[in-house]
Amino acid sequence: MYRKILVPVDLSHLDKMPKALNTAIDMAKHYGATLCYVTVTNSTPGAAAHNPEELADRMHEFAEEQGNAHGIKTEAEVLSSVDTAVELDDKLLEAIKNTGADLVVMASHAPGLGDKLHLLRSNGSEIVKHTDISVFVVR
Repeated sequence: MYRKILVPVDLSHLDKMPKALNTAIDMAKHYGATLCYVTVTNSTPGAAAHNPEELADRMHEFAEEQGNAHGIKTEAEVLSSVDTAVELDDKLLEAIKNTGADLVVMASHAPGLGDKLHLLRSNGSEIVKHTDISVFVVR
């Protein structure tokens, strides 16, 4: 049913999204799908990395670790943005098209963190409105 599952992640806050990550892993195992972890970053230093190249290395390492640990196929994508707060939804929609994903599994807003974490706030409704693939928002 699903061949490629896109999973937006924030490497600096993985501890806040275990349910979404585990849901995506379970679905990938069930359907034999590839998980494509994606993040959107500014070109300036952030909590997860000093620059986009370092973040790309960390994302590929994370994807490989997840694939090896769970026996699934994985990929990683890092998209650069001038302002992630403004461009996040558009960048995630771009990632859906570029990767050929047919499902998105994403974490909803993390309790207590509010909108500080751009990938963890509830972007699900905007993604649902502007894509023709299924979106599974995990609370």
